[in-house]
Amino acid sequence: MSNAQALTKRDSARGEAARRDQEIEAPALIPLVDISEDDSGITLIADLPGASRETLSLDVHGDTLTIEAPIALEESDELKAVYAEVRSGRYRRSFTLSRELDSSHIDATLKDGVLTLRLPKLEQAKPRRIEVRPA
Repeated sequence: MSNAQALTKRDSARGEAARRDQEIEAPALIPLVDISEDDSGITLIADLPGASRETLSLDVHGDTLTIEAPIALEESDELKAVYAEVRSGRYRRSFTLSRELDSSHIDATLKDGVLTLRLPKLEQAKPRRIEVRPA
């Protein structure tokens, strides 16, 4: 075996060991989100492919909202990945909530890997129209 082949084989073995270690202690993936606001609250849409409703965790602690879910991607028995960046792991992302939001009335839905959160504003934070009466 040549030195180049031995080096390649050694690097390949190191890469395989590093990949296994990374799968075990892989950092959480940060899901992409879109956030929009209207007069009544905020809508947050997060992409969580491979997450299920049963394992999705939404927690509010103080003024922090945390989204966390394990990733469960289905693999075909007939196909074997040659290269895959996302094999397993978890999603995790936290947001600091405004004091104008009513965290006790958050509405959440998950459909086809897309999480939609509706965070309503507190009544006193909603814009209101003041009627001007004739004097």
